[in-house]
Amino acid sequence: MSVNDCPAIKTPEVLLAALELAEDGVVIVDAGRRIMHFNAAAERLWKLPRADALGRDAGILALKCLADPVVDVRDEISLVRCDGSRLRAAISLSTITADGATYHAVYVRDVTEEAERRVRIGLLNAVSDQTNRAVIITDTELKIRYTNAAFATVFGYASDEAEGRPVSELLAGRHTDRRALARLGKRLMAGGRGGEAEVMLYSKDGEEIWVVARIDAFRDRKGRVKHIFALLEDVTETKQLRSLQQLITVALADEVPITEIADRLCRRVEEIAPDVVCSLLHVDAAGFVHPLGGPSLPDVYSRALDGVAIGPEVGSCGTAAYYGKPVLAVDIDRDPRWQPYKAMPLSIGLRACWSTPVKAKDGRVIATFAFYYREPRAPSRWHRRIVDACVNLGALAIERKEARAEIARLAYHDILTGLPNRVQLRHLITAAIDECRPGSHVALAFLDLDHFKDVNDTLGHAAGDELLVELAHRLRAQIEPSDMLGRLGGDEFVVLLPNRDAEGAARVASRITEALAEPLRLGARQMQMSASIGISIYPDHATDIDTLMQQADAAMYKAKQAGRSTHRFFSADMNGLAEQRLVLTAALRRAIAEDQLSLRYQPQIRTADGAIHGVEALARWHDADLGDVSPAKFIPLAEECGLIEQIGLWSIREACRQMASWRRAGLDIPSVSVNLSPINFRNVLLAKHVGHVLAAHDLPADALMLEITEGAFMQERAVALETMKAIRALGVGLSLDDFGTGYSSLSRLAHLPIRELKIDRSFMRDIEADAGALAIATAVVRVGQGLGMTVVAEGVETEAQRKVLAELGCDVVQGFLYAPALTPVAFERWLLDHGAARAKAMRDHLDRTPADAVPVKRSAAHSA
Repeated sequence: MSVNDCPAIKTPEVLLAALELAEDGVVIVDAGRRIMHFNAAAERLWKLPRADALGRDAGILALKCLADPVVDVRDEISLVRCDGSRLRAAISLSTITADGATYHAVYVRDVTEEAERRVRIGLLNAVSDQTNRAVIITDTELKIRYTNAAFATVFGYASDEAEGRPVSELLAGRHTDRRALARLGKRLMAGGRGGEAEVMLYSKDGEEIWVVARIDAFRDRKGRVKHIFALLEDVTETKQLRSLQQLITVALADEVPITEIADRLCRRVEEIAPDVVCSLLHVDAAGFVHPLGGPSLPDVYSRALDGVAIGPEVGSCGTAAYYGKPVLAVDIDRDPRWQPYKAMPLSIGLRACWSTPVKAKDGRVIATFAFYYREPRAPSRWHRRIVDACVNLGALAIERKEARAEIARLAYHDILTGLPNRVQLRHLITAAIDECRPGSHVALAFLDLDHFKDVNDTLGHAAGDELLVELAHRLRAQIEPSDMLGRLGGDEFVVLLPNRDAEGAARVASRITEALAEPLRLGARQMQMSASIGISIYPDHATDIDTLMQQADAAMYKAKQAGRSTHRFFSADMNGLAEQRLVLTAALRRAIAEDQLSLRYQPQIRTADGAIHGVEALARWHDADLGDVSPAKFIPLAEECGLIEQIGLWSIREACRQMASWRRAGLDIPSVSVNLSPINFRNVLLAKHVGHVLAAHDLPADALMLEITEGAFMQERAVALETMKAIRALGVGLSLDDFGTGYSSLSRLAHLPIRELKIDRSFMRDIEADAGALAIATAVVRVGQGLGMTVVAEGVETEAQRKVLAELGCDVVQGFLYAPALTPVAFERWLLDHGAARAKAMRDHLDRTPADAVPVKRSAAHSA
């Protein structure tokens, strides 16, 4: 039945058509609750054909409002359709009277999407007030309609202060990138997707705040923008300041020059603080400043600063460096500290300067970090946060630069004498040969001190080092400025004599022999000093550097055979020396096969409490025919003839056997260190071998420390590094021996699995009196401990040296101060004596302590 079929309702055709076209469902029922009209929208809403609805009881529509339709109703309900599905619907009920009859018209609209949207908005409101990110919703004119709680926290505006105000008026400022925001807004309005921008905004009190703004739009069904939504994350510290840290650490790892690091730092600071012009000045040991970074300052200004002495009235930077405190000149033109210097900054538009000292870990001012401003003003809170980060980063960069410069110097110079080392000597000899004109000669003299081992064994290494330094002084005095002197190592020196033939070289050798004949005073002793000198001539004897050096070395051995304290030139019959080396090599092979090598043990002592840290195992060789053969002779020989790996593996087995024996005897020795050759680390099975040895002697992995030199990772680095990692994975420690005497690289050191860093004995000379030696030792201690390593100092001969190292924070020391390398039995006696001495010292200390002072510690000490 249709509406037109009902005699009580006369529906015009035009009205009927309008009802059919309506988007809302329209249902008309009579007083008897019969459905009189059911339009097309109603069919879709209820999923019920019109023919099945007309004339039927309205109860099939499940509308409670029709159960007793006495008043008009407006409501939002959950509508159950005929197929059992549900939707959210807005309904309104109207009562109609026509021709004396009463009808009820129900208008139904599907609001499911709107209801879900309202729920989502409600949830978003709840979430937005819980997040720490600021939320802003604006209309299409960018006037604020909503802000969350975090917005008030970040920017200082309450919601009623913000609502209705344009975003640009409230948050944008001088350095806000308005164009980036405008591009996003334009894209949104054109129907594009949202995006993000990193911009500087300003809080209510004018402080700069860097944010990542994620911006999008709320749209209606037709895609038209109704509101703009922005999520603002404060990245002032988490991103901007960390970007500075990353910039510095990456540059340091890549070993970028310090001037480039300073330039990058200043540029980055000026990006995140556009109000400032940044400058970093280095302050040298003499108190003069030198520009490191200042890319926005004119070159003429930077050059004018170079070499200016710090002082109490020297602008902002000079004064800050002098007093070690930040200095702010709000107005350069009027500040008394700037009067002699103000013309140049004022001429380039700089009106204020805030300078902060950069200090090393020992408190020295090593740089100043300055912010210049183009108007008289003080730094903002954001600027202070930047400087707090940059002074630490600047200190790290400059200290690393100083350490790197020193280590670079050590890579080519002998630490004890300051002479060119083996690496640099090869460069010098090669250059001299390349520059040798036709008909000219180059003489190469190898010099080896006679009976030097006796000095070390009787007077100690400190006396031996003093002797070597004096030898270097005397040698320098006997050669010309164009000649070159270097130290190969130990007591071996090289004199390079460009443009000298045999006659000229002989005169120099004779002068050296005469100069060394004068006795040398070492402390209270007078000692005779002499040297054996071997000379080879380019191009008479050889035309390549390696042969030339071998010939000079052979001639030097010939001079020793001739009675020492003389010189010899290379001759063909000296090739017999090669035969002697063959004899020595055979004897060494026999010694290894017949287990004639032995280990001596030198204790390592903790500076904090005097307890034993461990022992270093040192290889020794006594031959029935050759007598005691120095490690300085047989270790290089073993490397040359391919025996060094066997010696290393034997040393590990013997040291672990001895450790197991000591532990069974109840001796508490924490660990034993074994020296290995770089060749050992090219063996991919080394870690497996070490594991088997430890297991065989039932030793924990931390009972063994393997000492390596920098040469272990100079060649076949990948293989050596994998071997090192495998050893560390076992739990066995790795110690870098003779640090600073080779090819030290901080970036490489930071990535090696090293647990311990050993300072070479050459660093110990006069450490208590020589500022240079002290500075070097200090740098090495800081590098090691900064990388989380234990630092061990070798060659400690005196209590003064030990005290200095303890004050530097060096963890462990070893040397003649405590004991030489000892046989196992002698070491056991020494260990008992050392333990007794420590116990006595502790008792004496406690006896001197008042009875009522720290009773708990006294009891603990006695119980121990």
